[in-house]
Amino acid sequence: MFTAVALPYLLDTNRRRFTIVRVKKIPRSLLALGPTAPPKTIRAADKEFHFVRLLKHDFFAATAVYQGDAGRVIAKFGRTEPILGLPAQWIGRLLAWHEATIYAALADLEAVPAFVGRCGPTGIVHEFIEGAPLTPGQSVPDAFFDRLREAVDALHARGMAYVDLEKRQNVIAGDDGRPYLIDFQISWYLPRRYGGETLPARWLRRRFQEGDRYHLLKLQRRIRRDQLTAEQIRQSYRKPFHVKLHRWLTWPMLKTRRTMLQRLDPTHKRGERGSAV
Repeated sequence: MFTAVALPYLLDTNRRRFTIVRVKKIPRSLLALGPTAPPKTIRAADKEFHFVRLLKHDFFAATAVYQGDAGRVIAKFGRTEPILGLPAQWIGRLLAWHEATIYAALADLEAVPAFVGRCGPTGIVHEFIEGAPLTPGQSVPDAFFDRLREAVDALHARGMAYVDLEKRQNVIAGDDGRPYLIDFQISWYLPRRYGGETLPARWLRRRFQEGDRYHLLKLQRRIRRDQLTAEQIRQSYRKPFHVKLHRWLTWPMLKTRRTMLQRLDPTHKRGERGSAV
């Protein structure tokens, strides 16, 4: 199935020309909910919310804004679509449980949106933060990265690692001038009762925390370089070995995914590239 998309652009004569680009339908296997859209109405913590708009829909989850009497919230629905014919809802259930557990453990941190509750077997709902994801060159208050570093340090002190700070879209610059962390889907948190204090688990946790500090420094270099010393700037270019190894191992998969999406949607009209729209 192909869809024709008209893309106008101006010539020197100020006349419009149109290029017809064929955009393929994204295979349902690449979307967490397949062809199904997020529900129009949800309930969480005995409150009702109504669909406003979709933020993103990728392989692992669909994320949308909802509105209710209690205000706006973000709802994330984990994967339910089968993979190669095999049931995959267990992935969505596991990630939703994992993320809900982390939100509950960080409920007292100002930099973490308030957790509202679970929504269905694979859904979670949290507070909507007025603001926008960080972008290169964005202006942020002087205390922004100090507060973000305090939040990451507090997270580490509780035996966790954020893991996904490489994606600047996961840091929201609130309209109040404060930083907020979202999307704990792949964050590291393994309580003691599940073996979190064994030697291998502690070693992994330290490596992930080291990666957090590196990515935080790199993020600050890109947005508030003026706040860093010459030594900190040098450190921000020293990628830890395990970060290099992770990149080397996952790059073929990422490259394949990007190539596939580029062929399916060469004009990026859908907007979804694994980051919030």
